[in-house]
Amino acid sequence: MAADTSKSLRNQVIYSVFVRNYSQEGTFRKVEEDLDRIRELGTDIIWLMPIHPVGEKHRKGSLGSPYAIRDYRAVNPEYGHMEDFIRLCHAIHEHGMKVIIDVVYNHTSPDSVLASAHPEWFFHKADGSFGNKTGDWWDVIDLDYSPETNRDWRGLWDYQIETLQMWARFVDGFRCDVAAMVPLPFWLEAREKIEQVRPGAIWLAESVEPEFVVCNRSRGIACSSDAELYQAFDLCYDYDIYGLMNGVLTGKVPLADYAAAVNRQEGMYPDNYGKARFLENHDRLRAAFLLPDERARRNWTAFCYFQKGTTLVYAGQERSAAHTPSLFDRDTVSWEGTDISVLMRRLSDIRHRPEFTDSTYRVTALAHDVCAAVHTPKRYSPVEGAEDGSGLHRMLGVFSLRGESSVLSMDRIEGKPVPNGIYTNLIDGSPVEINMGEMAVTGEAVILEIPG
Repeated sequence: MAADTSKSLRNQVIYSVFVRNYSQEGTFRKVEEDLDRIRELGTDIIWLMPIHPVGEKHRKGSLGSPYAIRDYRAVNPEYGHMEDFIRLCHAIHEHGMKVIIDVVYNHTSPDSVLASAHPEWFFHKADGSFGNKTGDWWDVIDLDYSPETNRDWRGLWDYQIETLQMWARFVDGFRCDVAAMVPLPFWLEAREKIEQVRPGAIWLAESVEPEFVVCNRSRGIACSSDAELYQAFDLCYDYDIYGLMNGVLTGKVPLADYAAAVNRQEGMYPDNYGKARFLENHDRLRAAFLLPDERARRNWTAFCYFQKGTTLVYAGQERSAAHTPSLFDRDTVSWEGTDISVLMRRLSDIRHRPEFTDSTYRVTALAHDVCAAVHTPKRYSPVEGAEDGSGLHRMLGVFSLRGESSVLSMDRIEGKPVPNGIYTNLIDGSPVEINMGEMAVTGEAVILEIPG
């Protein structure tokens, strides 16, 4: 684990923006115009998906994937000029937020600046032509960071790190695409050198599914697991258990299997581990598509914010957008759906409480697909305003993932018993009664502060 990773990242909310499809204009300026609204959602960090020019050769769709990058050191002219990007970064900072950008270092477009200037820096097939190691990514070619196969690996490493140092003058960190397929030693060196330019930079890894790791390794392709990536990164994707979560969403996997996987994370990873918790992202179906029932979707949204880690929101999620925008064409987000911005803001306020900074975390699956989760603050944790953990409370979340009513036995919740009494639901201020060890679940999400 990166020894200096701050647990305060667990209190943060990241908002992901694909500039091309965020507005009809698809420009940096239009994102800037919307910063008041984005901040009001409770956003701490804006993640801009790739901002660079897109390649033309082997382009997918009419505009090409933003992940088929032509020039790492320029901005996509469709979005605006470099001055527009720098102005956007300044505006984000003025709104009290941070900004991170996508780093796509596993591959470039076939007609990239580097492919032309340094063909020796790339992976080559047996016939000597450019290629990639993942078949359906036919619009990109892979870079080769290995000293064993790239004689000028040092030149590539220096160029890429110098590029990061250039952008670090303006941004607060990086979301690193398919980070697992770029050698870990490179990321370790990059983190160390970026610290000199941007102390405390945020490093988010798009880690990959365990099955993808095993598949690559079986083909002789190096691929890092989450446990390895945590040496260089502050946050990893939740893909190690996403398949189980999706299985619960689609009714294919019991909730208990997913709860057990979440609980295993507590013992598998370092004490200051961070997970990017999401219901949707640009590579996955929208939550509103997977969860057409609004009450169920509200519960899943609340559970996502309650989970241990950093909440990741994809632009449009706050308006219940059900269509996943294309990465390859103009496909503007629909902002006409059900507005859950007020709920998301309230959930953000809750997750900024100190109880979520440093806790032990446990999830329990109950009948009727009700999920109960508990954050128990660590008593030795130095939290501002609550020395030695005193004054902090256990946080109990109860989420009816089908949006159905039921009766919950509090004896089945992990940890200390929940005393009888009338509590306040921190989400909406409504009273919640626990009587004779039972609580009535109305079908709406509940988050309670439990003394002791």
